[in-house]
Amino acid sequence: MSNESHPFSDEIHIEQLEVSTRVGVPEGERASPQRITVSISFWPSQPTRDLADNVNQTVDYSIVAEETKQFLKDQSTNLIETLADQLATHLLKTFRIQKIVVELRKFPLQDAKHVSVTVTRTASVD
Repeated sequence: MSNESHPFSDEIHIEQLEVSTRVGVPEGERASPQRITVSISFWPSQPTRDLADNVNQTVDYSIVAEETKQFLKDQSTNLIETLADQLATHLLKTFRIQKIVVELRKFPLQDAKHVSVTVTRTASVD
């Protein structure tokens, strides 16, 4: 299948970015920031074939990572689902992205590796 037949073919991925934020239903879980990891896949609005090897033509993943850390450090939500939705929406509004998938992992259970939620959002066409 050629890239031209699929509008979301050029993907950038950030795997398990470590961040501290306040998230959890019990107040004690939100009392201080806890470690979560964030994985983000996003599809820039401009295809890679049009970038001319120029970082200014694409969505710089290091800036996305920094923006993610800054956004999450100031949050305090009950649900990891809410946090994932808010982050995805924020990144779509901030960068030239047409689609984003955000996975948040937290580590509240001793007998489980992690708990995660994944959301997929696309930019609205105005």
